[in-house]
Amino acid sequence: MTRFLPHPDLLTSPRHRDWPAYPVPAVARKESPPSAADVVIVGAGPAGLAVAAALWHLGVRDVVIVDRDGRAAGRFLDRIDRIGQRVLRSPYEHHPGVEGYRDCELRDFARTHWALLTEVERREVRMSQAGHRSVVPVDVFEAYCDHTAVLHGVRSSLVRGEVRELAPGQDRVSVHGVAGGAEFTITAGYVVLCQGEERRDAPANWWPGDRPAAVGYWDEPGPRQAGREVVVGAGLTSAHLIHNALGRGSHVTWLLREESERYQCSDVNASFFRAEGRARFDGVPWADRLRLMGDQRRASVMFEFRPPLTEAEADGRLTVHRAAAVEAVGDGEVLVADGTSVRGEHVWLALGTVPSIGHGLLPDAVVGARDGWPDLEERTLAYRNAPRVFAAGAATCMVLGPAGRNIDGHRVATARIATSVAAGLRDRTAAHV
Repeated sequence: MTRFLPHPDLLTSPRHRDWPAYPVPAVARKESPPSAADVVIVGAGPAGLAVAAALWHLGVRDVVIVDRDGRAAGRFLDRIDRIGQRVLRSPYEHHPGVEGYRDCELRDFARTHWALLTEVERREVRMSQAGHRSVVPVDVFEAYCDHTAVLHGVRSSLVRGEVRELAPGQDRVSVHGVAGGAEFTITAGYVVLCQGEERRDAPANWWPGDRPAAVGYWDEPGPRQAGREVVVGAGLTSAHLIHNALGRGSHVTWLLREESERYQCSDVNASFFRAEGRARFDGVPWADRLRLMGDQRRASVMFEFRPPLTEAEADGRLTVHRAAAVEAVGDGEVLVADGTSVRGEHVWLALGTVPSIGHGLLPDAVVGARDGWPDLEERTLAYRNAPRVFAAGAATCMVLGPAGRNIDGHRVATARIATSVAAGLRDRTAAHV
């Protein structure tokens, strides 16, 4: 078997390069939302960007995108920058562009800006062109998202704000939220939830009362000076935290619940990104889907981390406790199930993420949650109990399989959602003629 092994220099791929500016439409971004729209998209991350672009191609232009950050993929990129991630897990084939139209795809975008790429980054593009596995620099992905947002009118549809509640009706959906300190209500024909994922919090029994001062999550600010740091977690985020800590001269203790690290280029079998992989979920009993999700979605670290982490462990800068189940966390101390006490001036928790499935926005009866997943109509990805509200992104995993969490899964979801929404709008227009 051939193993995909990215070059370690990708870990220092440049960030915030001076990409060419694209012409911005004359229509400015909305400062406050209108009172009505054909479609409201909640979230402007990769899934929201994909949905907006697809609707644009289908002629649906009366769209409002409400996003907490107010920019395309802003929160997604901010969280990546928080941990210093420089390359995506996804290959060039996975991007928020739209299939079936004459759009510039991500690999074409990278080739167009060849002079701005490093030699290592160019190697990845060549690998993609040859049909091999490749990875995408974060900087290239951000520039491509900006490019896609300009081409499809996303900037003029964006509102920086927060949706607080959805009230689905028979013919419309009322969208209630806050923007610029003022409350708003949009009456929408359809709503698409593209909320992404939230960090997984620590178990309630890890500490009594308030969280200890020396304990922080991966998406929060941490120490900038060298010291002794503890990282709890086995995935890509934990690897970045360790890499950053080693870079500032810290000694790091790594606590893994598993018997060993799991190095690979993806945390999901590649077959699930193809139609035959998704077919394994079609018509399959719920219990079997849960089993597949449990088997496939496991924490892993990309291969380019193996050389520096192996070297750091060999020279004593990194101490790894394998099969170390955490029992309790104190102020600078972690107690492991075997009785070991690990101390550090700062404890990082990188425990993964959980999908946002509509809780807090929709009534619980509408979400219809089962084992942490929403009740979606499989052909359209609409909520069965609210057919004018759709879900894209990680919330679709029990329909699309593990790839629902991936950017390529967003494109599959988008195709179903956008087609259904556009058809519904056409039918409504025809009924009024």
